[in-house]
Amino acid sequence: MKKVILCVAVITALGLTSCKNETKKEKETTTTKVSNEMAMTDLSFGVRGNCGMCKSTIEKAANGVAGVASANWDKDKKKIDVSFNKTKTNEMAIHKAIAASGYDTDKVLGSEEAYKGLPGCCKYDHEMIMNQSGVKKSDDHSNHDH
Repeated sequence: MKKVILCVAVITALGLTSCKNETKKEKETTTTKVSNEMAMTDLSFGVRGNCGMCKSTIEKAANGVAGVASANWDKDKKKIDVSFNKTKTNEMAIHKAIAASGYDTDKVLGSEEAYKGLPGCCKYDHEMIMNQSGVKKSDDHSNHDH
């Protein structure tokens, strides 16, 4: 009878110890997540491109930078919205990564070699306006002689 009680006491003591350790781990993880969220920065800047394939390449380049949480390129506005952890990367690293994939940004010209390797539909006009408002302009017919 004494052996059974002793075994139950040992099992109970071991069980309580492991529960306390699990609680500590949870608290540490929560603290880390909170500090990472506080370091997040949202940024928008212009990136030249034409189509859905451009979108895929541009976003892949931006998301490939360590610390980037999300990237969304708008084809019509020629603009990318990026959310990143400022303790792990910076704005110029993101610009350089996109430029290395062949696309011009507001601050860095795209790699000429990478540009040459882009599919035909992705060969954008190097003079196109970036970071547009998104408002479409209609053709001006007032200059035509009748």
